[in-house]
Amino acid sequence: MNGYLLFAAVFWLATWGLNEWLVRQRFASPALRRAANMAVPLIFGVTLLVIWECVVRGFSIPSILLPAPSMIWTRLINSIPTLWADFRQTFLKSVLTGYVLGCGLGFIVAILVGRSPFLQKGLLPIGNFVSALPVVGVAPIMVMWFGFDWQSKVAVVVIMTFFPMLVNTVQGLGAASHMERDLMRTYAASWWQTLTKLRLPAAWPFIFNALKINSTLALIGAIVAEFFGTPIVGMGFRISTEVGRSNVDMVWAEIAVAALAGSIFYGVVALAERAVTFWHPSVRGGQA
Repeated sequence: MNGYLLFAAVFWLATWGLNEWLVRQRFASPALRRAANMAVPLIFGVTLLVIWECVVRGFSIPSILLPAPSMIWTRLINSIPTLWADFRQTFLKSVLTGYVLGCGLGFIVAILVGRSPFLQKGLLPIGNFVSALPVVGVAPIMVMWFGFDWQSKVAVVVIMTFFPMLVNTVQGLGAASHMERDLMRTYAASWWQTLTKLRLPAAWPFIFNALKINSTLALIGAIVAEFFGTPIVGMGFRISTEVGRSNVDMVWAEIAVAALAGSIFYGVVALAERAVTFWHPSVRGGQA
């Protein structure tokens, strides 16, 4: 058997056994439990990279089809200025701006929908319809309307994030039971007091669910939108250009940066959720 493939098999069995041992342990110290919980996915990720490297080398797979992780790492290190410029154009400008605008507008409109049965019956079906529109159909239109720079990508991200936030927030605002609402009316609470003291706290899990979904949708929308027109910078532009040049290692480097940025973004939103909804049973159960 090829030495690389043999090493991959042995390494996989060893790390599998280590992870099995870690997940079965009942550490008394909370710090050790957190360390074990972090170690398991980290070990699994390292295992995938090692197996990837060994399979590419063991089967002599051409780099044009699948470059090895070591090759991608070398390209990433040597292309930091280019990758940073692409990250700044796509993530810092397009994704974050569109995410804040789309989620913010969706939240505000959801509050208005909660006060108007007409908007609830008329706007939500349209929202569900627009949410089903493919980004490859919306992106070219936004590029024609707002130009080739990052503003058109912001428009695409706003469209992709607005309606998930709207639908989830409306559903969350209706999560409070009738008995709880009747109790607020018994206390002569105003609409604003009912909203801030009852309906919004009940809606936070739904709102954060939309925020987490949108953290990935925003990045996907911005990258795909750059395929249809952008200045000579951006993750989507770099991926489409380097594929045409057969620089697959650069494509994978961009994908790695996008995956890392998206994971960190999602993690930040998840940490904010734990801080805000610490009272929720799902969060309390995770902290036990």
